[in-house]
Amino acid sequence: SGRGHHIEYVSSAVRMEHAPPPALPEVCFIGRSNVGKSSLIRALFSLAPEVEVRVSKTPGHTKKMNFFKVGKYFTLVDMPGYGYRAPQDFVEMVEAYLQERHNLKRTFLLVDGVVGLQKTDHIAVEMLEEFGIPYVMVLTKIDRASRGLLLKNVLEIQEFVKENTQGCFPQLFLVSSVEFSGVHLLRCFVAHVTGNLPTVEAC
Repeated sequence: SGRGHHIEYVSSAVRMEHAPPPALPEVCFIGRSNVGKSSLIRALFSLAPEVEVRVSKTPGHTKKMNFFKVGKYFTLVDMPGYGYRAPQDFVEMVEAYLQERHNLKRTFLLVDGVVGLQKTDHIAVEMLEEFGIPYVMVLTKIDRASRGLLLKNVLEIQEFVKENTQGCFPQLFLVSSVEFSGVHLLRCFVAHVTGNLPTVEAC
């Protein structure tokens, strides 16, 4: 964030007609209610502490789609959590968004690094696959998992992606919102998929 490049909260919506116009490339973050979605978004915006991303100790705090504008470059959307304490109209809200938002460049599916893939995550994967939405898996809370447990979950997810997905980016991102591990790399990838960071070919 800086002069001429403001990162700001734009608006919240529970229906697509309330969403801001799809003028910029967009990415959205989805995941289970207690996966640490808002904490990760706050970590991504850590260089802009004036941006308020509400993080609650109570799972399922995000009940609406929250839109954040990153300068003139792209929009980031914090989606309501699924599973435990999901909003009643979660399915209608999220399905409509994924199917209708033509400026959506990539969906980031957050998975808890301590517990790995859960049934509700499988349902989210099936939805993304059915709609043909390109997505990326992000393993959160890696600071809370032992190395052995983390390795087990990473290998299981990689095997699952290889065997069961078409639209999932093969690279798994490992992040910690507490220690900021992997946050810079994820920032770069978000900038890349929104067309704001051209890749440099290795010599």
